[in-house]
Amino acid sequence: MALWASLIFLIPKQYSMNAAIFYSGKYGSTAQYAHWIGEATGIPVFDIKDPDADPLKYEYLILGSSIIFFKLTIRKWARSNASILKGRSKILFSVSGAGPSDNLERWVAASFPATLLSQMQHVALRGRLDHSKLPWWFRKFMWVGSLFNADPQASKEERYGFDYVDKESIAPILKTIQRHQETQATN
Repeated sequence: MALWASLIFLIPKQYSMNAAIFYSGKYGSTAQYAHWIGEATGIPVFDIKDPDADPLKYEYLILGSSIIFFKLTIRKWARSNASILKGRSKILFSVSGAGPSDNLERWVAASFPATLLSQMQHVALRGRLDHSKLPWWFRKFMWVGSLFNADPQASKEERYGFDYVDKESIAPILKTIQRHQETQATN
């Protein structure tokens, strides 16, 4: 049995905390991860563009964001809602082609309010690049960029795409939610 599947049974579907997942994505990977987390926990999932996406209604927030051009797509929403998110935001998951690295952590830190980031656990998830979903100018941009990338594997991925979306990679997020839930149950 997959690790994430075994964790699903540890988290009751009727989630006792007042929690929600808010995400911002561009091409579908972030939404996929958000919905997998929601399915595993019973926590409601909201695209930040949804008019019903009101973080004031929840005490425990999980934020998800794509990284495009080295910036979190949720950054403007997070800044405009910083006073609401402060103290409630517990997990930030980012989705990109880059795996966990110092560069990725710098991109996240540079594009997300430090006051929020300092109170959250950041989990870096790998995404997907499907050239058929990209505008023509972005495909050309990626092709040109690949010519200057010193890493042959990354250069190939920029040119032809990749798919690293993996349901099992949400396991650290599920474990964090479970630990929080257990802590709340003992208090």
